[in-house]
Amino acid sequence: MENVVVKFRVYFEEPFWVGVCERLTNGSLSVCKVTFGPEPKEYEVEEYILSKWEQLRFSPSIEAVIVQKECMNPKRLQRNVRKQLSNIGMGTKSQQALKLQQEATKLERKKRTREQKVADEERMFALKQEKRKEKHKGR
Repeated sequence: MENVVVKFRVYFEEPFWVGVCERLTNGSLSVCKVTFGPEPKEYEVEEYILSKWEQLRFSPSIEAVIVQKECMNPKRLQRNVRKQLSNIGMGTKSQQALKLQQEATKLERKKRTREQKVADEERMFALKQEKRKEKHKGR
């Protein structure tokens, strides 16, 4: 049985409102980032998700650990929070997944531009060769 949990958070990231959609499927997390202009209303967000769900580009999935909440001594809890705050890393799992997606699209864009540049160079070389042949023929 496939267990799917979807969360959508909207927050203000200067100068736009941004929505982050997290999809947790059987222990793997994938994320999608959506940029809104002005602050969206709840019904606008719901309408956007329902109409554009198929077009959302989710990041490659990463392993997500599902943490079970348990009762803990308040002092121990405070100590753990302080310890976690001192070890600030790359942020949340969602941010890590978004970073992976950004790097993947960056590599894809580099590859595409490199192929286009090579194709343009080949085309220009062929054009130059053709001009040289035309001049050689004396026309």
